[in-house]
This record gives sequence, C-alpha cells and structure tokens, in this order.
Amino acid sequence: MSEALIDRLVEFAESGNQQKVVLNGQTHQGWIMELSEDALLISTGFADKTGQDIWIKFSELNQAKLSFWDNKKDQWIEFNL
Repeated sequence: MSEALIDRLVEFAESGNQQKVVLNGQTHQGWIMELSEDALLISTGFADKTGQDIWIKFSELNQAKLSFWDNKKDQWIEFNL
C-alpha cells in the first residue's frame, strides 16, 4: 500500500460529517472508523441495532464512487483518490 494512497484515505476519512462508498450497486454511508493494511472499515447506521461495520478492501476502491457530506454546502461532494 502506497503512502500516498494512505494519506488520501485519511483525508477522505476526515472529510465532511459522513462518508459514502458506492460499490457494486450498494451504498455504504456512515463513518470511516479504521484503516488497516489493505482495507477500510466503515460503520453505517446510527445505532447498534440498525448499523453495521463493513470492511472494504483498498483493491475494490478503484471501482467505487466515494463522497462525503459537506455541512457548509449541505450536499454530497465527490472525493477522488
């Protein structure tokens, strides 16, 4: 994993109020909780009963659409790795 990619993923995790990853027709919206050697963990939902934690491999991110919620603009902003 390149240091540049890790830096961009940290920037993505710190962007906006929430992050959204659309991959293979599924939308995962929530908060980036962790970055490992080869994946990121996104926690969806707002409570233990409705949310789930999903690991997404870095190798899958080149097929994903990333965005974050910008509170100032009140809209989703696309994020490019």
